[in-house]
Amino acid sequence: MAAEMTFDAVDAAKGASLGDLPEWDLSDLYPSPESQQLKDDIADLDARVADFAGRYQGKLADLTPAQMLEAIQAYEQIDIIGGRIMSYAGLCYYQNTTDAARAKMLGDLQGRITDITTPLVFFSLEFNRIPDETYEAVFTAPDGPARYKPVFDRMRAMRPHQLSDELEQFLHDNSVVGAAAWNRLFDETTAALEFEVEGETLGMEATLNLLTEHDRAKREAAAKALAKVFGDNVKLFARIHNTLAKEKAIEDKWRKMPTPQYGRHLSNHVEPEVVEALRNAVTAAYPRLSHRYYALKAKWLGLDKLQVWDRNAPLPTDAPRTIGWDEARDTVLGAYGDFAPRLAELAQPFFDKGWIDAGVKPGKAPGAFAHPTVVTVHPYVLLNYLGKPRDVMTLAHELGHGVHQRLAADQGELLASTPLTLAETASVFGEMLTFRALLARTSDPAQKKALLAGKVEDMINTVVRQIAFYDFECKLHAARAEGELTPEDINALWMSVQAESLGPVFEFMPGYETFWTYVPHFVHSPFYVYAYAFGDGLVNALYAAYEDGLPDFQQKYFDLLAAGGSKHHSELLAPFGLDASDPAFWDKGLSMIEGFIDELEALEE
Repeated sequence: MAAEMTFDAVDAAKGASLGDLPEWDLSDLYPSPESQQLKDDIADLDARVADFAGRYQGKLADLTPAQMLEAIQAYEQIDIIGGRIMSYAGLCYYQNTTDAARAKMLGDLQGRITDITTPLVFFSLEFNRIPDETYEAVFTAPDGPARYKPVFDRMRAMRPHQLSDELEQFLHDNSVVGAAAWNRLFDETTAALEFEVEGETLGMEATLNLLTEHDRAKREAAAKALAKVFGDNVKLFARIHNTLAKEKAIEDKWRKMPTPQYGRHLSNHVEPEVVEALRNAVTAAYPRLSHRYYALKAKWLGLDKLQVWDRNAPLPTDAPRTIGWDEARDTVLGAYGDFAPRLAELAQPFFDKGWIDAGVKPGKAPGAFAHPTVVTVHPYVLLNYLGKPRDVMTLAHELGHGVHQRLAADQGELLASTPLTLAETASVFGEMLTFRALLARTSDPAQKKALLAGKVEDMINTVVRQIAFYDFECKLHAARAEGELTPEDINALWMSVQAESLGPVFEFMPGYETFWTYVPHFVHSPFYVYAYAFGDGLVNALYAAYEDGLPDFQQKYFDLLAAGGSKHHSELLAPFGLDASDPAFWDKGLSMIEGFIDELEALEE
């Protein structure tokens, strides 16, 4: 109880200085967990699934183009209803993951929806058995489902990795007690962790936030508190990672996936060699980017060596300032509007209609995200806003996702979803717009230096750090294939990539080896992390085209976002004269980070 009171006191103090922080209004999904509308939708879903299975199971290969279109549209409606129900349950849960009633609702609905949708397992399996010539004829006919072809092309790319109907149904049914259960254990464990920092009891988000404080002693205390709690829980986190990596290896073996990463590349609709080109370009650039920047930072901080609690420290000349919510909103909307009024118009309802949950609260999920829900509703953005400049950038980032999701919604439920490699485009672009707007109106050299340094650090965190994370995952899954991993084994893998990516200016405190434990992407979305680096490199190349005055850039940009998942990355980048399979493409993006470091060095002279 005392811990909760401490949380509330910190929250109240913060809230007073930040202004009126918005909370979600989830009534656009359902009025309440007990609402008749929710019960009706569950019953409707059950009826629609039974009807769909009865009408189409065993008959997909014989459908005419018009009948196939009708089947896909019926399937899409089922997807929308199920997605609406689970979005509501998930968002309620993320508002307070330690609340037993919310956790029970999520668990019960996951089980219920899994049971209801089990009869749909036949759809993708049977679909992938349709002969190629039949498939092409149906999906190119004028009265057929041609617009849905990109979705089903991606589905059919899984054909070599498809199991028997019985096995696929077993995996579907078993998912609730498999990966999903371990995911929930991870979420509930991390949400409940408490850290003692200088006499205060804090949650993980607030403790991580202290690593950006001006006071070096406070940063050190926070880092050591994190290390202690992560160390105390490392056995549980090692068990979660061992189990999930082994489960993935078993499924990959049955599906004949050539590598642990291959499934992610397939779902991202990106070629393994493109990801390899990105990874190689970034690791080759470590000395020119992170090593060089952190050596500069050590000089600014007056240190021979940097400790891990210095990595995200503000510059000594950067006056600490809390940015209220209203200023953050106006800054981001202003930057969006300067690029294109339509961009600001798309972002405005998030602030006005309860689509953002911004405050730090006990039990609330850490981090930030934009959840698209379903195309018939709208996205919701979660933040843990504490008034730091980085929090303003996070707002710009998540609003970019939200705008992207709103624009792509016109594609319909099946086509709106964007592969992860392109899903970061609008978010990182939104950050860049906001940064450029702030930089343009800053004349004070010290503030300019602080802004530039903050941006470089964000880009290093997005590109260098995420590729290091990707390398860590690759090493983790390769090592797990050889046998069970002890916590010490995983710690050693983590430290190998950290030392390589951060460079020789860093010293690593005892306990830092356990900091892999809290990264949710390793648990929820294996190999997701390279999408951040992909997105940053892609946006840097896009932004260079914008600065070079590419004709009709804004319209081309909106067209890219509105395409959702309906086109391959090569088609989407062609109007900008860009090609992600060209190694020079990634160097162009990395050179923008180098250019910012050059500017910082010039400010030293």
